[in-house]
Amino acid sequence: MRTAACVSTGENDTVDIGRQLGALSAAGDVFLLSGELGAGKTCFIRGIARGLGVAEYAFSPSFVLVREYRGRLALFHMDFYRLERLGEIADLGIEEYLDGDGVCAIEWAERATGLLPGRHLHIELAYVPGAEENRTVQLTAEGARYESLLQELV
Repeated sequence: MRTAACVSTGENDTVDIGRQLGALSAAGDVFLLSGELGAGKTCFIRGIARGLGVAEYAFSPSFVLVREYRGRLALFHMDFYRLERLGEIADLGIEEYLDGDGVCAIEWAERATGLLPGRHLHIELAYVPGAEENRTVQLTAEGARYESLLQELV
């Protein structure tokens, strides 16, 4: 396990960090995002989409659970905020996305503990007290692929 952290000074900065990660992404990558409401998870994934060359990124899939975008690789953006039981997540057929040839970026991933792969990059976004626009971005790599990805990123 390897970790790195940085401070985002605003939405554009958060998107740019995500863009850099998206540019380095490979088929099969899994990014698990956590953080409070409004912490910047969707902004970060918007950046991943840009880094993957996605021309039209819409918004968080809160009401449809999964949105698919096409760029250099497929981006599967999932949002588990509204799901209450693991069974609901399993019913989505999540394995097909995780084992597919795209990149999975999952908001509120902590709601699916036990269903998600052990090898992933966890991205935690948190408010910085006293600095309304700033966020800490902590990246934790689980597995050799993600350790090397994190090394390239920082």
